[in-house]
Amino acid sequence: MLLQGFGTFISLLYLAMTLLAVAAFLLAATAREDAYRAAGKQTKTFWLILLGVTVAVNLLIPMLFLQIAGLIASIVFMVDVRPALQQVTGGKRGGRRGGSSSDGPYGPYNGGR
Repeated sequence: MLLQGFGTFISLLYLAMTLLAVAAFLLAATAREDAYRAAGKQTKTFWLILLGVTVAVNLLIPMLFLQIAGLIASIVFMVDVRPALQQVTGGKRGGRRGGSSSDGPYGPYNGGR
């Protein structure tokens, strides 16, 4: 009984690693190429290849060592590269987050009124 629960836990762990890798790959694919250079990170092609191989390994080759290496690559992308890309592009999807062009860091600038 205990071994059956452990097998379920491992299966859920593999699923979580695969979903993280797919999410990182999709986010890497939707970012602009020039944002990677502006953020001082590796190229978009580098991250797409690395994360694509991670997804393939998770789906096709159940080797724990390779999956852990891919997990590390996915985590690095999500916690280091993605925030840098968002900072360079001005937030989510490269668009403005709302507000006026006269907004300052603490709210709208009212010209000293």
